[in-house]
Amino acid sequence: MGTAMLIVNPSSGKEQGEKHAASAEEVLRERYGQVDVRYTEKEGDATQFAREAAEKHYTAVIAMGGDGTLNEAVAGLAEAEHRPHFGIIPLGTVNDLARALRVPNKPKKAIEALRDAEPTPMDIGKSEHGYFMNVIAIGLIAEAVDEVSVEEKTKWGPFAYLIEGIKAFREHSPYELSIQSEDGSFQDEAYLVVIALTNSVGGFENFEPDATLNDGLLHVYIFEELGLKDALQLTPALFTGKLKETDSVTSFTTKKVSVSSPESLPVNADGDPGGSLPLTFEILPSHLYVLRPV
Repeated sequence: MGTAMLIVNPSSGKEQGEKHAASAEEVLRERYGQVDVRYTEKEGDATQFAREAAEKHYTAVIAMGGDGTLNEAVAGLAEAEHRPHFGIIPLGTVNDLARALRVPNKPKKAIEALRDAEPTPMDIGKSEHGYFMNVIAIGLIAEAVDEVSVEEKTKWGPFAYLIEGIKAFREHSPYELSIQSEDGSFQDEAYLVVIALTNSVGGFENFEPDATLNDGLLHVYIFEELGLKDALQLTPALFTGKLKETDSVTSFTTKKVSVSSPESLPVNADGDPGGSLPLTFEILPSHLYVLRPV
């Protein structure tokens, strides 16, 4: 037994947070004994709540919301000496971390899965701007993708991102990029850089089929072309896990990578703004224990 904190974003998932909070609290009380329920009201609340749970040596922190809420909670746990087990109840439209953990996308099923979910070590990423648990995207296309509406994501799913990417391709030239690591480098023009920690990116569960929760690696993908012809080749590869075999993509794995550009390109971290270049990204291996369904 112990104490769990339930962090709820009431505005996520068409305001489903408050609806499911009571049943989540009941399940967590059965497992841990005591439950501290917190509702977010503004940006940064989830980080502060999670940090407080770590300082008080809570047993677990459960975040209910979209990938942005989960990212905030991870940021609150990342620097703590005592890091509670981390569980999730996904309420977003893409829910990449839930896909990687095999947590059900239906809130009721995700709550039930917490009854006997097992703590599993998980890598997280770090940059000068903060922490990330799933993916970094770099470039103005990443900024355009961030503008995809909830309605578009609901209607088109992962294809909403691809559609926005193609639109941005028409409006922008490629960017000069310098990508440096001990395991691979790139000095040329490209449209998009993706640094993945898990297999699921943008709702495509086979984006990086070789990635595991604790392989200790950053999976770097550089998209040198993103025109209509390339999209026709990339689309099936996104589903089959064969991006590395496409002509317009360069990829490698590493533990630390620095990315710079003459332009101050925006960075997207787990679906939210993540600063701008230049930045260095590194892996923190098995840094958190996440509650994964058995």
